[in-house]
Formats: sequence, structure tokens, C-alpha cells
Amino acid sequence: MEKGNVTEDFLYNRIAERFIGQIETNILKSGDKLLSVRALSREQGVSISTAYKAYAELENRGFIEARAKSGYVVRHIYKKNEKQKLTNIAPLQNETTNVDELIRRVYETLTQESLVRLSLASPSSKLIPEAKLNKAMAEALRKSPTSCTQYENIQGNANLRKQIAKHAFNWNGQITEHDIVTTQGCMEALVFCLKAVTEPGDTVAIESPTYFGIFNVMKSLGLNVLEIPVDPETGVDIEYLENAMKNVKVKACLFVPNFCNPVGALMPDERKKQLVDLLTVNNIPLIEDDIYGEMYFGKSRPRTCKSFDREGIVMLCSSVSKTLAPGYRVGWCIPGKHLDKIISLKLMHTVSAATPTQSAIALFFETGRYDLHLRNLRKTLHLQYLQYTQLITDHFPAGIRISRPGGGYVLWIELDNRIDSFRLFSQALVENVSIAPGQIFTTDGRYSNFIRISIGEPITEEIESKIKILGQLIQDYNKQPAANEAD
Repeated sequence: MEKGNVTEDFLYNRIAERFIGQIETNILKSGDKLLSVRALSREQGVSISTAYKAYAELENRGFIEARAKSGYVVRHIYKKNEKQKLTNIAPLQNETTNVDELIRRVYETLTQESLVRLSLASPSSKLIPEAKLNKAMAEALRKSPTSCTQYENIQGNANLRKQIAKHAFNWNGQITEHDIVTTQGCMEALVFCLKAVTEPGDTVAIESPTYFGIFNVMKSLGLNVLEIPVDPETGVDIEYLENAMKNVKVKACLFVPNFCNPVGALMPDERKKQLVDLLTVNNIPLIEDDIYGEMYFGKSRPRTCKSFDREGIVMLCSSVSKTLAPGYRVGWCIPGKHLDKIISLKLMHTVSAATPTQSAIALFFETGRYDLHLRNLRKTLHLQYLQYTQLITDHFPAGIRISRPGGGYVLWIELDNRIDSFRLFSQALVENVSIAPGQIFTTDGRYSNFIRISIGEPITEEIESKIKILGQLIQDYNKQPAANEAD
């Protein structure tokens, strides 16, 4: 018996080592699907137990991972010269850059169909279940006694709010449909929440870096921003915020605790609770943008700050724009003790969100199609994350630093500090590919050697070609004259 165990141990280790050799020599690449345990057993002429042990050894050593309904796939393996930790840049006063102009230039590329838009942080049309959405819309119109032509309840479609409340169970939410107000997308929810708790001239703490659309909102509302640095692994720096609050009167905070854009950080649960406790003591509302919360790569949905809120200070905002249907503009907020104020603002500004799309999304939730779609989408996005990371590692220069998000749509990449990412953006446009330069994710043009790349589009030969071109542009960057010399 002992002899048999020794033989089995030798066999499964030998099989595991052969797989490791293929992975390290790039024969097997990130995201490649492996044989089933039973198929491996047949192919190698070993017992199922030995085949399983081989995969378990590979999984324990971080070379492969098991996925529900997909079996075992190759994980992304970082090269030896690849740095793991992104630089955490604190908000310092740097040379002023015309960020508004940079943002305007990037926005212009977001709708250009001729470009490969790696700058667009949203789901590919290939990942949207258009036929099922069309069916839900037809069903909603058919079931409605008025064919969805009348105004909705001021708080929003009752069935949609009920479904959102039921779905909140996944992030430990304890809410009812009466706690929810529907909006036209997540951005409108954020605006309503900001208007509910601030006045022009107030200071709002936001993440740095953060989604560039937030700056336009702050500017339009006459608000000042206090940028709080984001740790790539633990999210917003709570200690930095706490110290800053001693010197600056912060009226509200607007953070993205789950897979923030562009860094992709996931704030651990204990840090979420710490943040809520800090803000509760100081009676400062937290506007929580949870638009990426459903896009997790792990086994369970991350909790929200709202789930730790006992005093109603957290105002959670979300939508289906990143998960299902960007064009439907179906969003919502759960504003806690500010509910009445949000309803008043909605009455003044929009009265009612669109009836047909709310009804259709409610049915999509109710029939279970949304949960099924999310399971498929998460699996696809995780695979694309592995594939994009592998391609970037293969074709970009050695020494770059790539974020390792646990969900979401984007990769945050740190390049050599001599590189100007906006200049790189301009060069990439010539090659018909757009990226998001780091300068647009802050108010003062920091992160000039960072870029954001979206993983929302399935890998194609064209995308692989464009990533190779980006890598070559970065390689060639130092051979070109500096911007001031070119001028």
C-alpha cells in the first residue's frame, strides 16, 4: 500500500510539473481551458484520484483555478521582471494641467466606431443579451394596461424597486422597496445625492484617481473637491481622510468601495465598516457608488458600505448600465435618512424616469434572467481580465505595473515615469486605438505615466494587434523627441 502511495505521489507531481513547464513557456496561456479530471485521467493513463491531485497541486501553487461550469483554466502568471505593487500617489500640488481639455479630447473618441476603444469602460455589445431584453420589453408593454405610456410613481416602478430590494440580499442589504428611488442612470442618482447634502462652495472628498465624469459633476454643482489617495489593494486611504478632516470641513464623501474606476481596488469589509463608523461619528454622509459591485471575479458578491450603515448616512447609488443595458438608463439610489429630500429633487428635476425601460428591467430581474446573465458575464469578464493581462505582460516593456482587480472593467497600468500618457494617447489615435491617459483621473494632471485600459471587449485578432502596437509605441517612446522639442 505504501508503495502504491509513493507511485501515485510521483505521478501526480510529474503531471503537475509538465503543466507548469507548458505554462511557463507560454504553450498554455492565461485563460486556456484544461481537460476535465476524467479526460486527464484517460489521457495520462492514471486514476481519477491522481488526476485530481495534479490539478489540486497546480491550483495550490497558483497556476490554475477552478471555475463553476468551466472546469480548470490557466491563471495569469506574472513574469519575474513584472513589478506587483502599483505606486500609491498621494494628492500633492503639482504643476497645473488643463485637465478639462484632456477630458474633452478623450470624450471625443468614445463614440468613434472606427477606433478600437480600449478607453471605454463598459460592456461590449457582444456581452449584452439583446434578444432577451427585447423579449422583456415586449412582455412589459403587453402586460401594462396602458402600454407603459403613463408616468410612473415618483419613487419609480414598484416592481423594479421590489426586485432591487430582493437583490440587495446579496450584499447583506436589509431594505424594502420603500427605501429606493429610481433614477435615469447612476450619474443622476449621484447628482441627486450631492444636491441633497451639499451647497455650492462645500467640499466633497473623492478618490484619487477617480472616474473623470465626477469632476464635471462637481464643477457643475459649484463644489470643491478633496482628493483622497486610493491604495490599489485596500481602496480609499481612511487614515488620510481622517487627518484631512481635521483641517478641512468635509461636507460629504463620494467613494467607490467595490472595484473603483480606474484602480479597481476592493475595500475589505473591515475597512468599509471603519469608514462608515468614522463618518457616522462625524455626521458626514457617504455617497456610495456601487455600479461595479456585481462585477466580481471571486466566489461571492462583496458587501457594501450601506450594509454597515445603522444611522442612514450612506446613500447607495447604482444602475444596470455596466451590467446589462447602458442605453436603458435605469438607475437607483438608496438614500437612507435623506429619502424625502431625494424624492423632492426628483420631482423638481425629472418627475419620473422612463416607464417602459423600468418595467422591462423589473421583469428581467423577476424572471431570474438578470442573475443568469450576471453569472455568465462575470465568468466572461474574468477570462477577459486574464487574457488582457497576459497580452499586456507579453507585449509591453518589462517593469510595468498592472493592477490586479477582483472585478470590474478596467486595468490601471503604471509605465516608466518618463512617459507622458496623454502624448501616448495622441500617438495611439494615429494607430486607430484609444486609451485613457492617467491625467484625466485627477484634477491636477497627476498620474501622467499611467493609462487605463478596458477589458470589456472580448479579445479578437484586431485587439491583440492593437495591444502589440501600444507596446511598441511605449518601447519607442524614449527614442522620440520630447514634446517641447517637437514643438
